[in-house]
Amino acid sequence: MTATVLILNGDDYEDLELHYPRLRLIEAGYRTALVGAQAGAQHRSKHGYPSHNDCALSDVRATDFAGIVLPGGWMPDKLRRNAHVLELVRAFDKQGKLVASICHGPWIAISAGVVRGKTYTGSLGIKDDLVNAGARFVDQSVAVDGCHVSSRKPDDLPDFMAASLVTLNARHQQAR
Repeated sequence: MTATVLILNGDDYEDLELHYPRLRLIEAGYRTALVGAQAGAQHRSKHGYPSHNDCALSDVRATDFAGIVLPGGWMPDKLRRNAHVLELVRAFDKQGKLVASICHGPWIAISAGVVRGKTYTGSLGIKDDLVNAGARFVDQSVAVDGCHVSSRKPDDLPDFMAASLVTLNARHQQAR
């Protein structure tokens, strides 16, 4: 059975940081599930592109997925206030499953309390947030620390997804 990767979805997501990972995961043979507050809800990206939730946050558990992608945009600032989102990210981290975040996506990992002692990158605008949360910040296209993969911006998406797929494939093979 093919593994599924959860991708967080909400208003003001960064277009490329949601759709590029979704398409690359599908291309690599994974299923994806866009998840937000309500199943079937439509969200608009920062640039107006629509996306629809496949399922509701309240209906998902980390045990049912191979990993999670935390896209950027302004969406992470809203979603990190949702206790279920934070519980999900903590569960993925605890289970050693992929936690992939890009741009402002690490805000969610920060609020979940899973970045302390890890090497991370992200938008330069959240560098201080990462450092203050105990992460080692690096200004490079991708940072990999165990099951955590992070990147800075849309230009880094090829490196982000290459590293995410290596991490995801390794973790998925171990779980089999």
